[in-house]
Amino acid sequence: MVNIAKIAPNLHRGDDGIWVARTRSPVSYPQEGNLRCLEIEEASFWFRHRNACILAATRALPPGGVIFDVGGGNGMVSLALHRAGFDVVLVEPGPEGARNAQARGIETVVCCALEDAGVRPHALPAVGLFDVLEHLEDEVGFMQEVARLLRPGGRVYLTCPAYGFLWSVEDDYAGHRRRYTRRSLGATLRSAGFSVEFSTYVFSLLPLPIFLMRALPSRIGLRSIASRQQEAREHRRPPGLLAGLLNGVLAGELEAIRRRVALPFGGSCLAVARAPT
Repeated sequence: MVNIAKIAPNLHRGDDGIWVARTRSPVSYPQEGNLRCLEIEEASFWFRHRNACILAATRALPPGGVIFDVGGGNGMVSLALHRAGFDVVLVEPGPEGARNAQARGIETVVCCALEDAGVRPHALPAVGLFDVLEHLEDEVGFMQEVARLLRPGGRVYLTCPAYGFLWSVEDDYAGHRRRYTRRSLGATLRSAGFSVEFSTYVFSLLPLPIFLMRALPSRIGLRSIASRQQEAREHRRPPGLLAGLLNGVLAGELEAIRRRVALPFGGSCLAVARAPT
């Protein structure tokens, strides 16, 4: 059991059991974002495969203790990590996301931005940033702060959206500031003092459909924010032969991550890096 009060003295535990900070910083994320994610996460092939990729990377390069899932939303990743036997603390600035994560069974939930928690230097064994970095204005400064809070040699696990040419109205709506390549993500991490142990693309089949269905229509003014019904449809597995193709490709991606083989392209980036020792 992690002692939150000891490592983050700016936090106090509320009557509902959720830890909160005395200050509250703004975040670049839509107010209803956690609710929209909650409606589709369980049935979404994208969320499920992202979980599987994160677990494969975490098993291949394990943390040295508790993983602090920063910006963890409704606890989808935290729950998968917990069920896989990893100790996890969820840190989520959105009150609705924090409550949803607690309802899912996450034992330790912190509702604040990381910078408001007052975490002591070198107190965190490992940090997860799953589709978080793209929301931050000062990405390098934030990662330098993460490095300061991690134990020497502590690991950070990241995912983020790939390729600027895939930018669409969904990125605008979600509060994204950028999309990444393996090279640009690695440069950001190294600029903050991290050493990259492994990085890869995932969702190899998605760049073309994202470009044709989201990015290109957005550029010519034919794409608006998807309705909740449309978003749910886009996250379902395709029927028939396409489902078999998708399953085969996703299984191959997991095997590549287990073997630490980098994939050449994909709709998202995944990386594992170590803080300075």
